[in-house]
Amino acid sequence: MTTQMLMEAQELLAAPSCVVFDCRFSLADPDHGHAQYLEGHIPGAYFLDLNRDLSGARSEHGGRHPLPDPVAFAALLARYGVKSDTEVIAYDDSRLAGAARLWWLMRSMGYRPPRLLNGGYQAFLAVGGTAQSVPPAAVACEAPTASVFAGYCDIEGLRALQGQGAVLVDSREERRYQGLEEPIDPVAGHIPGAINRPWQAVTSSDGRMRDAAALREHWGDALDAEQLVVYCGSGVTACVNLFALASLGRDDAILYAGSWSDWCSYL
Repeated sequence: MTTQMLMEAQELLAAPSCVVFDCRFSLADPDHGHAQYLEGHIPGAYFLDLNRDLSGARSEHGGRHPLPDPVAFAALLARYGVKSDTEVIAYDDSRLAGAARLWWLMRSMGYRPPRLLNGGYQAFLAVGGTAQSVPPAAVACEAPTASVFAGYCDIEGLRALQGQGAVLVDSREERRYQGLEEPIDPVAGHIPGAINRPWQAVTSSDGRMRDAAALREHWGDALDAEQLVVYCGSGVTACVNLFALASLGRDDAILYAGSWSDWCSYL
């Protein structure tokens, strides 16, 4: 299943007709991803901004990257010609983090899930891909009439799932999970009862997804849990873990969309 969910850079060079999205971003600099895109991107790729396109408006609760309005998100995809069965390729340069967020959003709304570029933008350049700096023109299509996200929970849903015995997985780095450091959110620590499976373990340092054996080792006994709920800091990098789970056949895992930034807002 992993090979069907990923696309190799050499294959992308020969891809005849698909919609490509550049999902590069930096949590430290909100404008960095778009600046990178304008400097150079895969020919034909459109840029999707994590804050403006792949997230909704922030409020007191709901986390740093709440889910976007589903109707608005469907309209956004339609502006780029994406229908429910359109072949989509997504890439980033952050070990699948941005691309996996788009994968989760589209899959949870019933779209054909995008394939993620294995190794990201650097893999494209490494096989001789030539970047372009001019954004392409888009050909719009009609958006679906009914749009809703599925496969996620809010804090009340999380409490209910934990009460039913669900295994809660924290996707952040071990030091953040342990509460030894917290560079982003106002409170350090993790949700009581959560186990830790850092999202970076899904890929190698160059952003290539590890093989099935390594992924099974990463998950260990958690793969056998009846129900899995996955979170991170704000619901973005958790999608890398969810992508890995789906590649192993566990496509039933639930995203706690607000994640730690939502949970700690109630403290």
